[in-house]
Formats: sequence, C-alpha cells, structure tokens
Amino acid sequence: MLVGRGIAYVRYKQAENYVAMAMEVAVDPASGRIDVRRVACAHDCGLIVNPDALKNQIEGSIVQTISRTLHEEVTFDRSRVTSVDWASYPILAFPDVPEIKIDLVMRQTEPPLGAGEAAATTVPAALANAVFDATGKRLRTVPFTAERVKTALA
Repeated sequence: MLVGRGIAYVRYKQAENYVAMAMEVAVDPASGRIDVRRVACAHDCGLIVNPDALKNQIEGSIVQTISRTLHEEVTFDRSRVTSVDWASYPILAFPDVPEIKIDLVMRQTEPPLGAGEAAATTVPAALANAVFDATGKRLRTVPFTAERVKTALA
C-alpha cells in the first residue's frame, strides 16, 4: 500500500465560506483501490447557529463527495442510462467511511452563511492530491475507479 496526504482550500463562491481540507489515502497499486483513511476539515461559514447540525451537514457532504469521487458514474449506451442499480452505480459502503474531524471557525461578528455545499468542493482536489503524494501520478477524471488508477500507474 502506498500512503499519501493531500490538501485543498476554497473560498466558496468567492465571497462566502472558507474551507480547508486535508486527507490521507492508501492506494493499492495491484488492485487500483483507493481507501480514504482520514479527513480533517476546517470550515468557516460566519456565525454558527447550530454547531452540531453544521458538523453533521459537513460530514454528510464529505462522505457523499468521497463516494462521488471514488465510485459514482452514470453510464449510457446509445439509447439510455445503463447504471440503473447499486451494482452498476456503486456508492461508498459504511465500512469504507473514513475517520472525519471537523473544526468549525466561529465568527460571531459575521452573518451566518450557507454551509451545505462548500465542503464538497475540496474533497476531489484533496483526494487527488493525496493520490499524487502516494503515487506520483495525477488522476484528473472522476470517478477515480480502480481501472483508472491502474492505467495511471502503468
């Protein structure tokens, strides 16, 4: 297993949230499998009204976007969508959910800003940077399937 760490940062919509994310992954070169081991997210969305609900929303956004980045891909043939069930449209399984740490930045003098989407924007970049740190190879097309990883490493 090759282990790497990556980071990403965004100022969402150029005026709202600030999100920084660090991620640790393990890449198995033989199978092409990527396991996200740990995620740390610093999240600033101004005044925080309900910290527990905000942490839940951020965690859900991170888990959903890890799934999209690693597994989810709509496929088509010439006439229809062919990814019509969980076998043909896989999602992240519960055992694959990484350890997630969230640090909320409370700015009581600022208005509350939206928080649902901002954390999702950093996941693919942090994950790709962690894979690059582990392998020296860039993945630029999501999802980062095992086949795409093996092709990049070949």
